Amino acid sequence: MQKKIEATTITTKPYNVMTTEKVDVLVIGAGPAGTVAASIIHQAGYTVKIVEKLKFPRFVIGESLLPRSMEALEEAKFIDAIKEKGFQEKFGAKFVKGNSVCDFTFKEQHTQGWTWTWQVTRADFDKTLADTVEKMGVPVSYETTVTDIKFNGSDSVTTVEDLQGNKHEIAAKFIVDGSGYGRVIPRLFNLERASNLQPRKALFAHTVDVRRSMADEPNRITAVVHKPGVWIWIIPFSTGVTSVGFVGDPSFFAEYPGTPEEQYRAMLEAEPYTRERFRGVDMVFEPRILESWSATTDKFYGDGFVLTGNVTEFLDPIFSSGVTLACVSAQTAAKLVIRKLKGEAVDWEKEYMEPTMQGVNTFRSYVMAWYEGTLDTIFFSKDQDPLIKNQICSVLAGYVWDETNLYVKNHNTALKRLARTIELTQILKQE
Repeated sequence: MQKKIEATTITTKPYNVMTTEKVDVLVIGAGPAGTVAASIIHQAGYTVKIVEKLKFPRFVIGESLLPRSMEALEEAKFIDAIKEKGFQEKFGAKFVKGNSVCDFTFKEQHTQGWTWTWQVTRADFDKTLADTVEKMGVPVSYETTVTDIKFNGSDSVTTVEDLQGNKHEIAAKFIVDGSGYGRVIPRLFNLERASNLQPRKALFAHTVDVRRSMADEPNRITAVVHKPGVWIWIIPFSTGVTSVGFVGDPSFFAEYPGTPEEQYRAMLEAEPYTRERFRGVDMVFEPRILESWSATTDKFYGDGFVLTGNVTEFLDPIFSSGVTLACVSAQTAAKLVIRKLKGEAVDWEKEYMEPTMQGVNTFRSYVMAWYEGTLDTIFFSKDQDPLIKNQICSVLAGYVWDETNLYVKNHNTALKRLARTIELTQILKQE
């Protein structure tokens, strides 16, 4: 009997061949740092690709810009697109402690530069920048995660993965890391270090500000001293919504039991400045918590990469330094990357690390002086010297690289000396 032979079909699984895309510069992150750098490098004629882990629009904090950031946004050709969005224009910053008020107007600053900026909902602002740079011809891949980077000198091959698990490689001559809190390169290469700033916490929400009036000056941010080491930000938007947040030591928040909303409403009620205006207001979203945000790295650059924005160091919400440091560091880095691609020698330590740290350290001195109470003494003193106020105003406007300003050049000591002088003067007047 002849055995029947059955035909079989052999199927083979196709190989998952990883494709490789080639660009001059890979930018990680589509926030302000990434898009500013991408735009400037693209304008110089180089091919640029942005990869972004999240889908835009997405929420992020850092809603009050500073005038110095406008110079970077202008060079990146973003100003017109931002203007079209109708964001709230910002002309200054106001500080409140009890019945005392210290108001800074940017047009009265020491440094020559921009005298206004915007207060923005960051989801809309960041998407505007990303959309604009895409229209310029820079592709942006959203929901794309960097999983690996291999360097060969300054050349690199980066492996990225999309939501479906598809991987591909991007070969680049240089990488700009503007990944913000994602801190891609510092985490991949173990470059992260703890900041020397005390860990703090924020509880915040967007409120429907139905009791706002023009007397409340929507064209400026207000910082209210609630108690020593605890303050409140009030940032009005052009939509009638206002961002309100409490910032302080985590122990302060433990004083308020209940859900985040119950805590938040109790805090608003406990502060005379916010009590009537925000009592019972509707909220755009449930109050959110942000904490332990301060971090830094050993080096802001390496062979084949540069770190920009929050990837270098994020300090604190007070003085709204985050977006300004992001934009300016990206602006500086982009110009150096262009020179590098042209074959010119770049001293990254002197031309990037040192200037970036100048800005970071100046803001750091003001952050520490704020929480230590030194700035309370200065801001709420009587008979303020207009010239000194103008110099401090320049720092609050983000001009932390202008060393013609004593309160920039000597940021470590000038504030403390001024506060001591004010205190001694007050003692002498009482005698």
